[in-house]
Amino acid sequence: QVQLVESGGGLVQAGKSLRLSCTASGSRFSLRVMGWYRQAPGKQRELVATKTSGGDTNYADSVKGRFLISRQGASNTIYLEMDSLNSDDTAVYYCNAVENYSGYSAWGQGTQVTVSS
Repeated sequence: QVQLVESGGGLVQAGKSLRLSCTASGSRFSLRVMGWYRQAPGKQRELVATKTSGGDTNYADSVKGRFLISRQGASNTIYLEMDSLNSDDTAVYYCNAVENYSGYSAWGQGTQVTVSS
């Protein structure tokens, strides 16, 4: 039932920063987990970062220390602050959310991030 919309993607130079946003709407239950995944051309979709309603976070090793996921508790909006971007970060970034109780998992349409060298 929940719908997700991402924004903030674009073209950015290596070493620079970018912030992505995701807003959820229409959820029947509170959102147990919200996070970001990405998929580069020819590669599988991979986890970037997640954050639970309780504040627990999980980051991919490749982005630790560079990316920061923020969420205001059970807020319906999350952000991904991306610093020191490099060409390996080029991908379509997808927002994900999991509803409490129902376990329903929703995905946004994705936003393209392209990092130029």
